[in-house]
Amino acid sequence: MRKAGRLAWISLGFQLSIVTVLALVMGGSQALRTAWIEDMLSLLPPVAFLIAMKLERKPATRRFPFGFQRANSLAFLIAATALTAMGALMVYESAITLAKGEHPTIGSVRWFGQEVWLGWPMMAALAYSVIPPVILGRMKLPLARKIADKVLHTDALMNKADWQTGLAAILGIGGVAFGLWWADAVAAGFIALSILRDGVNAMRVAIVELTDGAPRKLDSAEVDPLVDQITERLRRQHGDVAVQVRETGRYMRAVVGPPDTPHLPEEHARALVGDDEGWRLIEVAIEDRQSRRDA
Repeated sequence: MRKAGRLAWISLGFQLSIVTVLALVMGGSQALRTAWIEDMLSLLPPVAFLIAMKLERKPATRRFPFGFQRANSLAFLIAATALTAMGALMVYESAITLAKGEHPTIGSVRWFGQEVWLGWPMMAALAYSVIPPVILGRMKLPLARKIADKVLHTDALMNKADWQTGLAAILGIGGVAFGLWWADAVAAGFIALSILRDGVNAMRVAIVELTDGAPRKLDSAEVDPLVDQITERLRRQHGDVAVQVRETGRYMRAVVGPPDTPHLPEEHARALVGDDEGWRLIEVAIEDRQSRRDA
């Protein structure tokens, strides 16, 4: 967790420098503008991860009796939304540019008495924007698997999208130099559908997690194999029981109950809450140290 936190801070530092460099050389390039916006969106996942990591450590309170472990689930939704927005934005910008037939113009500037085509500093800035995401993304993936953190995994996907977008933008600007006006927009949207697909899949998993669905794998919407393992072993210990497993951030919670009554009997609920509000109480879990040892 400490290493993941350090990587998140390093990512923020590099992303801010990349955003600044790209802003300094941005001209009329569609691909460069898309890469700059995409790098701005890439700031969200590491920020969400750092906030969630801090909240997770806070103890339970009267207002939050289950603690703050689910802050990670909320951060995952934010990161997944950022990834989806990035892909959708790239698809939209590319489609609009191609539909309008806009011809990007990349001018020149005078440096040290020489005319320099702006495409060169643009490509140099984009080359710089490619290097940190490649390294950081590869470092984050094994960490994300080890600590079961979907936010960090989505951050790594954003890093992958960063360097892919940078390379596509370099190719697009090079195409403009050879008179291929459409190359800029095509390059900007070349990987957009892949990014959008990753974002939509991540959002699906985030919504499932926040609606108490069964835990999903780190990199797909399939149910985590640990769910079947937990269910099988609990039934082996407790007999014919109903086992409900849900995800709380990076953690899992399992509830064992009778197979024929998934909810609290209505008469018990009315005795605890009253006739009018009894329908709202559907579960009472009584846990003691002995039950922990038995489990």
